[in-house]
Amino acid sequence: MSAACVYLVGAGPGDPGLLTLRAKELLEAADCVVYDYLASDACMRFANPKAEQIFVGKKGFSAHVTQDEINACLVEVAKRYEDGKVVRLKGGDPYVFGRGGEEALVLAAEGIPFEVVPGVTAAVAACAYAGIPVTHRTVSSSVALVTGHETPDKDAPVIDWNHLAQGVDTLCFYMGIRDLPQIVERLVAGGRSPETPVALVRWGTRPEQETLTATLATVVEEVEKANFQAPAIIVVGDVVGLRNSLQWFENRPLFGKRFVVTRTREQASSLVGALESLGANVVEFPTIEVVPRSLNEEIAAKLAALSEYDWVVFTSANGVEASFNLLNEAGLDARAFATCKIASIGPATTNTLRAHGLVADLVPPRYVAESVAEALLEAGVAQGSKLCILRASAARDVLPELLEEAGATVDVVHVYDTVAPQESEQAAEVIQLLRNGAIDAVTFSASSTVRNFFKLVEGELAEGETVLALMQDVAAISIGTITSNTIKDLGLEVAAEADPFTIPGLVQAALDYFGRA
Repeated sequence: MSAACVYLVGAGPGDPGLLTLRAKELLEAADCVVYDYLASDACMRFANPKAEQIFVGKKGFSAHVTQDEINACLVEVAKRYEDGKVVRLKGGDPYVFGRGGEEALVLAAEGIPFEVVPGVTAAVAACAYAGIPVTHRTVSSSVALVTGHETPDKDAPVIDWNHLAQGVDTLCFYMGIRDLPQIVERLVAGGRSPETPVALVRWGTRPEQETLTATLATVVEEVEKANFQAPAIIVVGDVVGLRNSLQWFENRPLFGKRFVVTRTREQASSLVGALESLGANVVEFPTIEVVPRSLNEEIAAKLAALSEYDWVVFTSANGVEASFNLLNEAGLDARAFATCKIASIGPATTNTLRAHGLVADLVPPRYVAESVAEALLEAGVAQGSKLCILRASAARDVLPELLEEAGATVDVVHVYDTVAPQESEQAAEVIQLLRNGAIDAVTFSASSTVRNFFKLVEGELAEGETVLALMQDVAAISIGTITSNTIKDLGLEVAAEADPFTIPGLVQAALDYFGRA
């Protein structure tokens, strides 16, 4: 047996979209991930859920774990996992002020195989997201990446400040907040004009990005006044003046707004992605879990008899997926629907059907059960018609009731259940954010997400606290009328409602609401 290969992987500056394909591939296959403070939680989403995760974060100048301890940890896990894969995930690029070189030397000395996967370094990315190109043909022909904090164990500073001050157009300092007064003093003493533009970019590329601009003459005072904190990149040079024309990231319509998304973890990605692309900071708080049912004699009999129905009705994308899982378990496939017509409640369900090879014959104009019933009746469902509804166990009964009133025979088959998670790691985080007034909106995509949100939050509240009080200044954004009614029944106001009742409609409702606000 041999030691595991250790992959020194750059996570980039924080935006998971800047993670390289190789980094994602290794995270997904890792047996162990050793990660630090600057490797964002969003990037850790790609980690193999079965992998051991070891946090070795170091924050500012109050190190949680020393570099020697990190080196020893890498050696220990590499030997423990033998022929496996150990990912050392580091913010930015491992070899650009990431101490990856030190870690690689230790691994080499121990005879442990390693590979280096470069990442997008923070200075270039943070500047780009702040609207500052580090080079520009007419403004800057050179750029230097400089540590803003030389280690105290050096006998004397090795940075040539006179050369930096006069010989390089754009200067990007890492880890320089604490030593900003000395950096400014040395640059000016070296001949850099006090009027040179300066920008500080905190949490560059992340939804919480902040940018402060000043000059060498004013930046120390402005940073103190704004209480501007690490981690931040300091960029010095005339390229900072291009920010007014080139900033884009902070101009997005939902920038600076924090949303809580209550959909299931499996379904949240489309909503989270849409909100994040518009600048929002998104906290995922799944308040429902979809539990597919196992095949039993009753379900197997209904699926085997699908050809006897005039219509089969799907009221959710989850229902489609669960039904096809059951069909597969029963040894059937899409041909089971060959002789019946298919009704779908809306676009998401329709698209999921299409992915399984079925084209819906009917989609109502409004994506609620009442509209499905109306459309079916208009399509000829009447006395003697036979329908099968494949749905969740907790769904409203209005659809079968309306169809039965028209004389149709309706069989409802429960193919999955929606349940509240037994516990939620995110509940405490969401409650603290609510207490701090740090949440702007909560999105609700079904009545069950509303009820379970209340249930999960109430279970973690201190004595005297209420959900209604915590949500007083938070916008409740609903996917549709039924969900809105549940929100109101529980005592909250509905800030905005989707039209149409879809995820894109929900996103547009959020845009419209905050646009007005």
